[in-house]
Amino acid sequence: MPSTIDVRVARKPDVAGLSRVLARAFADDPVMTWMMPVDAGRSRALPRVFAALARHHFLAGGAVEVASRAGEIGAAALWDAPGRWKQTTSEQWRMMPPFILAMGRYTRRGIVVSELMKQNHPEEPHWYLGVIGSDPDTRGAGFGQALMRSRLDRCDAEGAPAYLESTNEANVPYYLRFGFEVTGEILVPDGPALVQMWRRPQ
Repeated sequence: MPSTIDVRVARKPDVAGLSRVLARAFADDPVMTWMMPVDAGRSRALPRVFAALARHHFLAGGAVEVASRAGEIGAAALWDAPGRWKQTTSEQWRMMPPFILAMGRYTRRGIVVSELMKQNHPEEPHWYLGVIGSDPDTRGAGFGQALMRSRLDRCDAEGAPAYLESTNEANVPYYLRFGFEVTGEILVPDGPALVQMWRRPQ
């Protein structure tokens, strides 16, 4: 099997594959577990949630990337370019039906987390890493690193900062290695915290 990891911009036909990968990556994530505490329901919902995010918002910005080997997607990253992180009204309307179908009775929890993230989002222009994740079967093989370097190299070339929220505190050291710094946290009522991280161009 070829050892090369290929990073490319995702297109609509990639949505199903990248959504499955992200769903597996976030299966045990603390924030996702709080939002959807039932394991079976979460495993069914997450692919639909990530598909809705990608299809109705992120893809339009042209900054969704996938890392693959031999044609198999091993990791995906949903980025927003500077000034584009706010969803438009039309994007929100298109996203809501599949989101409600996926989340069911836990829709309100998803909205709570989304609104907290919006309220605490920095206004300074930046690249926003909304989601990044590797399939557990490929974790540690360099897929996530390839994705991070691809976009962060562009950030540095543009002199642009980057921002993310880590939904799992255990992942914070990973982001620190790429030059991100902890700048705060978003507390979910009766739930986990999201760690806010900012990276200056290098």
